[in-house]
Amino acid sequence: MTDILFSSWGGTVIDNRGKTDRERQPVPHLNLPLEFDHEKKIKAFIGWDGIAIRDPEVNLVDLVRAYMEAVQKESCGKCTPCRVGTEIMSTLLNRIAEGEGKLEDLDQLKSLGEMILSSSKCNLGQTGPKPVLHALEYYKEEFSEAIRSKKKIPRQEYKIKVTAPCESACPSHLPITRYVELIKEGRYTESLAAIREATCLAGILGRVCIRPCEDNCRRQNVDECVSIKWLKRFVADYELERGIKPEVTKAPTRSEKVAIIGAGPSGLTCAYYLALKGYPVTIFERLGEPGGMAAVGIPDYRLPRHIVRYEASLVEQLGVEIRYNVQVGKDITLSQMLEQGYKAIYIAVGAQTNTPMGVEGEDKGYKGFIPGVYYLLEINLGRDPYPEGKRVVVVGGGNVAIDCVRSSFRIGKPDVNLVYRRTKKEMPADRVEIHDAEEEGVKFHYLCNPIRIVAKEGKVVGMECIRMELGEPDESGRRRPVPIKGSEFFIEADIAIPAIGQAIDLSFLEEQLGIKTTKRSTIAIQEGTFQTSRPEIFSGGDCVTGPDVLVRAAGHGKRVAEKIDAYLRGVEVKESEEERLETLMEKIKVYSKDEKIGVPGGQKRAMLEMLPPETRKWVFDEVEKGFPIPVAQKEAERCLRCVRVGLFAV
Repeated sequence: MTDILFSSWGGTVIDNRGKTDRERQPVPHLNLPLEFDHEKKIKAFIGWDGIAIRDPEVNLVDLVRAYMEAVQKESCGKCTPCRVGTEIMSTLLNRIAEGEGKLEDLDQLKSLGEMILSSSKCNLGQTGPKPVLHALEYYKEEFSEAIRSKKKIPRQEYKIKVTAPCESACPSHLPITRYVELIKEGRYTESLAAIREATCLAGILGRVCIRPCEDNCRRQNVDECVSIKWLKRFVADYELERGIKPEVTKAPTRSEKVAIIGAGPSGLTCAYYLALKGYPVTIFERLGEPGGMAAVGIPDYRLPRHIVRYEASLVEQLGVEIRYNVQVGKDITLSQMLEQGYKAIYIAVGAQTNTPMGVEGEDKGYKGFIPGVYYLLEINLGRDPYPEGKRVVVVGGGNVAIDCVRSSFRIGKPDVNLVYRRTKKEMPADRVEIHDAEEEGVKFHYLCNPIRIVAKEGKVVGMECIRMELGEPDESGRRRPVPIKGSEFFIEADIAIPAIGQAIDLSFLEEQLGIKTTKRSTIAIQEGTFQTSRPEIFSGGDCVTGPDVLVRAAGHGKRVAEKIDAYLRGVEVKESEEERLETLMEKIKVYSKDEKIGVPGGQKRAMLEMLPPETRKWVFDEVEKGFPIPVAQKEAERCLRCVRVGLFAV
């Protein structure tokens, strides 16, 4: 990135001022996009790790003034250095920008900044003054000239984003630092209310989220990450166990009806936030209960059904109607919904079918050959998919595959195998789920691939496999598995389960509506709007992304609610400024695994108490117990409160 005139980002100073294009050095560690949006360019960025100036017209004094104002506004006020120090720094910088500064102000700014950095309790104070000190060091003449000239500096246009490493990584952008801080203070219902600003599924996500936030938690640079997911579960359980009624404020009722297809995480979330805005919402669900794939695709030992039903009931309490056992395309069509007066439709169907393995015998209709999605559906509906089968082999490396093997024990299958074509290191399934499956006695066959389903008299008797070795990386960046000639072997099994991927059934789309789809058999949407080729029909979640994580589908649901609201109000439907800022922060990257934090470690994260393997493997009881209050509070206290302010000059 040689278009940057000056950068102090990431501890490396690059000064390209006065240099030709050939002489300019690239800036490492900073991926600063050229554009803020289609109309505005990014002229400069200032944040927790330094400054980057692209446009020579940027006024450094005003940039630093605006930034320190934003930092001061975010100070929680719980430690004096940050609370008082940032206010004084902000006052001094405003004084200089107003043409009333004194040269001694620069020395005071420097000493204050150094004091705040070294003595603040949280990361806002420990990083906030850093770019100000950089500006004073490398742009001292600009500050001195502003003081000498006594001229008022015009305020420029800035976009401010307050974030944290954990929050930037969350697909739903939950206010993590705020809800964890509230738990630390014992304000549990307020913590849950903060979570519900971003998701209505705290109990569900607190159990089955893949927790990208924890992978971006700075606490792991010290010892171990904060148990963010389980703290979310804690406040959700606190409300449910005590029968606390959540307080919500609905907007006045509007006349425009909205239809939602699918009562899964995305559909429920969209309905919740639309109902809060006053819209009458009807959800059409093909199953007989809410939750979609969260209910029938995730076993009860991970996500008890009563949790899903409770959180769906909160949506219904806002006036949302859920019509169960209604198959769109058969019982009602999209065209009929539009004819019945629905002014907007949200298509939020999940990935409810399987993808084929491409091996011999899988299309023969053998008894005992059961795709993973259907296997879990039957189990979650209380049925054994194949009672006479006792030996199971599952193919795949994701969470569906792990759910299949662990569920097999729980319906009385004593011999359970999992075949995966790469090594354990490459498995996409949750590390915790893999560990728990190992404890329960699943037999893992790594670097193996199926080549034939073997059957006798129309019934599965086993699977022929071949051993693999890892070759060159493929398009996913992982090393490609290559078969080893002559290494074929046989696994005896009555039940063979492919769980290598899921697919979306879009057969309900009517040709006359002209809703465009992609080559991946997903629904095509306009970037940033979630609108299909029919502007009144929106789509999100798995049917847009392909099979993906629950937290992203829920995040789509909330964003779509905002887009539908804009559409029905006659406002331009577009990517919001907040969404744009979040995208920019993800590109800049708020977290570095290499950062040396300098905080004493040795405080391990709190773990949930689990039922012992030999007890839990045969029952569908929830395997994990939630945090008691003292444990939750102590875990919340481990948070470093890594609040960070980023400011763009545009």
